Amino acid sequence: MIDNELRAGMKTLRTVPGGLLLGSTGARLWADYVKPAPGFAGRFDFIHKVNIPMLFRISINGRPCSMDTAISDWYPSQLRMTYTDDWIAYEETKFITWDDCAVSCQSWTNRSDQEISLNLEAPSGFAAAGAGCLQGGFDIPFYSFDIDACIASSDSQLLNEGIKVAPGEVKTFIVALSAGIRSQDPMDTLEERAVQAVGKYTADVAMASSEQEKVFEKWFDGTPRFKCNDPLLNKTWAYRWFLLRHNLADPRYGLLQHPLFYEGRSHKKSKRPFSKGGWEFSKLINLSVPLHITDAKWHHDPAASMGALRNMQDTPAENGMYCCLTVDERMHSFANYIGWAAYNLFLVHRDEAAVLEALPGLKAQVSSWQEVYGNETDSLMTEYRHTRTGKEYQPSYWYFHNYPQDPKDPETYTHVKRVDRTVYHYMNIIGVARLCELVGDPDSAVYLQLAERVKNDVLTKMWDEATAFFYDLHYQTDEMAFVKNIVGVYPAWAGLLDNRHDQLIKHLLNPSEFATACRYPSVSADSTAYAKEGGWFGRFVKGRNGCMWNGPTWPYTNSIALDALARESKRSGHAYDGEFAKGLREYSFLHFQNRDLSRPCLVEHYNSQTGEPLSDEQEYNHSFYIDLIISHVAGLSLSADSLSLEPLDIGLDYFELDRVKAAGQDIRITYGKPGLGRYPDGIEEGYRLYVNGKLVCKQDRLAFVQTISIP
Repeated sequence: MIDNELRAGMKTLRTVPGGLLLGSTGARLWADYVKPAPGFAGRFDFIHKVNIPMLFRISINGRPCSMDTAISDWYPSQLRMTYTDDWIAYEETKFITWDDCAVSCQSWTNRSDQEISLNLEAPSGFAAAGAGCLQGGFDIPFYSFDIDACIASSDSQLLNEGIKVAPGEVKTFIVALSAGIRSQDPMDTLEERAVQAVGKYTADVAMASSEQEKVFEKWFDGTPRFKCNDPLLNKTWAYRWFLLRHNLADPRYGLLQHPLFYEGRSHKKSKRPFSKGGWEFSKLINLSVPLHITDAKWHHDPAASMGALRNMQDTPAENGMYCCLTVDERMHSFANYIGWAAYNLFLVHRDEAAVLEALPGLKAQVSSWQEVYGNETDSLMTEYRHTRTGKEYQPSYWYFHNYPQDPKDPETYTHVKRVDRTVYHYMNIIGVARLCELVGDPDSAVYLQLAERVKNDVLTKMWDEATAFFYDLHYQTDEMAFVKNIVGVYPAWAGLLDNRHDQLIKHLLNPSEFATACRYPSVSADSTAYAKEGGWFGRFVKGRNGCMWNGPTWPYTNSIALDALARESKRSGHAYDGEFAKGLREYSFLHFQNRDLSRPCLVEHYNSQTGEPLSDEQEYNHSFYIDLIISHVAGLSLSADSLSLEPLDIGLDYFELDRVKAAGQDIRITYGKPGLGRYPDGIEEGYRLYVNGKLVCKQDRLAFVQTISIP
């Protein structure tokens, strides 16, 4: 079970002393952090960042409890706490259910020689509604919704005069707060949810913990299973599925009517009560949606992946471009590869009606990009704001002004034809063309011709033969900005290369460039503006934890760089399988604090020499990993009418990929290294493919398997 795999002890925010993390999240309600105290005090959010300081808490003899020395144990599904002193012994399990109930199961033992009183403290304005619950709400001044809530308890005395605990006596109870949108979720419904939550979890802390674990596990029943002899890969696989579940949301309000995955839970933003703290990650961010889909497409339920598409389809910009969205606002648009991600989503989940629904919007993306970012001389895309590809402060924008001391001075900033935006454009065009083919749309030929023009311009104008790298170009003169940004390997990721470009991938393997101790930095380590920890020539222009793409390592581009390395290894007769293995392991280690597998944690970016986390928004969801395992370690790839296998040999003794549901088939792939003589149950010697329970292919060793038709 996911709780057993990822249990992490005390898990806290670096920037909030004592701020404990909570893994479980509701469709709309979640905890930024909880304080080490009984109940739910800390910072709590609803749909977006709202910073509610308290849902409810328990006091002793009228005084708030602060249990800073309590022992906490983080699990994906819940947080468990214990505390003992001369007066009391206390045990609690707390979690948030998918239907937005904050549930606390508590057991108290009076170790003193005096009676104590336990009282429930509710937020200001909550009042009794009959004998069984308290009702109230939270006014949210900066969004169009306000929040109503209902608190219920398994012991009604707790809501009234309090619970008396005699010396030596043990009292156990459950408290639940149910939250909803005022005017949309009736108070009667919220009361029913709270009462059901209290009744569902028996007033026994251990049994309540067990029940919540089972409920939480159900989502993971829809994930493929991967196991191998490397515990690092196994644990990272489990954690990556947890990242998706933790960031899964379903606001069902305003401009977000469909489920989606958030990019993160906004830990680095302001904690001021009832404030939204500026830019946050708990919204639809069209930059990260394709990365979510790249991994989440392998979940048996495509609802959240397709939901993200539908949210953007429902509210595009006037020119048709997909945008970032809150429930109230259509925001700006980032560069992204949503067309390519959508095509691969529909290869796994075959749904012609959904393809026909998605195609007009995806076609509009291509047209709007050409209109806004295109030019009359070629098919390359010009980026006018360095933030819009999600890689702010990449030095190529300042190359033509010799890297000024103040990068915020608009006079020293040059627009460039960007490698990443152009490669995304190419991939989106190809994705739309392939989707057209799936449904018999004749526009496919037009898009394939357009893609060929983009490909030709990338290879002809952005490639420098002398240095064997792809560079951004001056937007007017096409002069190369000789800065080796990590995006220079994107053409390999997109499959654009031939034998003229064989030396490109060597840059990823060079310790003086991208093979730093914490690979792969956002800018080559030999670049003039390289700064391993961010900042701009010694100045932290965005603060200590600010986003800087001039040297730190980002999981976002690590996933793409590794995908590119894997594809180049296959193109070159598997020459780089070993290097891919090294890179994959180092990328995997980023998911654990201090490389300690008992402390799962992924943040936004890292020092590219030391691996030190440079940010604190744990469980950050802006990269992919699961697809690397399925596509390159197990070797599975899909097309419209077939599947094929081509794994990389990363030195494993064995692996098993099971419970893959794709194109209407149940797929299982196993590998046992020849000559070991002993393998885990269900794994035999050699490389094997099972489809719908039948062995359809067997190889003695890891090897390319010819395409197998899909019925």
